[in-house]
Amino acid sequence: MSLKEILPGKLGFGTAPLGNMFRAIPDEEAAATVEAAWDQGIRYYDTAPFYGAGLAESRLGEVLSTKPRDAYILSTKVGRVILDEHETAARDLGEKGGLFEHGNPNKMLHVWTAEATERSIEDSLRRLGVDRLDIVWVHDIAQDFHGDAWLSKFEEARTGAFRVLSRLRDEGVIKAWGLGVNRTEPIELTLALDEPRPDGFLLAGRYTLLDHEHALQRLLPTAQEQNVDMVVGGPYSSGVLAGGTHFEYQQAPPEIIEKVSRLKTLAHKHGISIKAAALQFSLAHPAAAAVIPGATRPSRIAEDTAALNETVPAAFWADLRAAGLVSPAAPLPHGA
Repeated sequence: MSLKEILPGKLGFGTAPLGNMFRAIPDEEAAATVEAAWDQGIRYYDTAPFYGAGLAESRLGEVLSTKPRDAYILSTKVGRVILDEHETAARDLGEKGGLFEHGNPNKMLHVWTAEATERSIEDSLRRLGVDRLDIVWVHDIAQDFHGDAWLSKFEEARTGAFRVLSRLRDEGVIKAWGLGVNRTEPIELTLALDEPRPDGFLLAGRYTLLDHEHALQRLLPTAQEQNVDMVVGGPYSSGVLAGGTHFEYQQAPPEIIEKVSRLKTLAHKHGISIKAAALQFSLAHPAAAAVIPGATRPSRIAEDTAALNETVPAAFWADLRAAGLVSPAAPLPHGA
């Protein structure tokens, strides 16, 4: 079953910020944000054990466990097993060091074996307070976390997590599986395999207004050929496209700030929000099944919903193309 058949709408909710990404947020604010997403009609929720060492799953579960289970689609990820013991040293997260320094202090095992995959799913179900998952992503088997060792992590997942998730899908325990990564290479490698076959992938930060050229070169044409859909994560490029200061989970460099300024100027000229441009650009690719911005404040959810439904004139997309702010190969709304 394709992701487009499974997912209930174009807009989902990414819960990485609920794991205290970048800042500590009160439990009440986190719960109110999830409730706001529900009230806005959002029915697809994505989370992961990695987000705050289980914190995001627990916070999401506190709200979703009170809702009818058949009324929403839920995805989480495997690759991190959360232990009861606490971390005493700084976490080694590759390029993402300090990302969840305000999350739970629990130690995490970074492991993609079959046994760890099954344990991770059981632990996620417990934290979420639900009896089943719809989609499971294999998380972060890419160079940004593992450097030159990423291929060995990929192989561990190929012989472990991939096979477990394929079996669970074939048995009807889950509806779909794929990779959830911040780089295109692991997905390209997976699509080149004879088996097992993923149903889709969650690509974070690699199909945005600020970064999409690489995904357009090989990954997305291959995905379309194989009828494999994409969920777009991080459509605001870690927040810099939505008024924040982060790009790629770090402080945005001057060249990115300058490009964002050009995008905002063009959006202002056409009387539209930069959020509308960002979300609608990411969804314009035929492979895109949904986009899942994150939020930690209820007001942000209403902004996202409004941005998705905002009318963006064809002239904006034409000017965007003419200004060289997007790749010539990027599909745009209105066929611009």
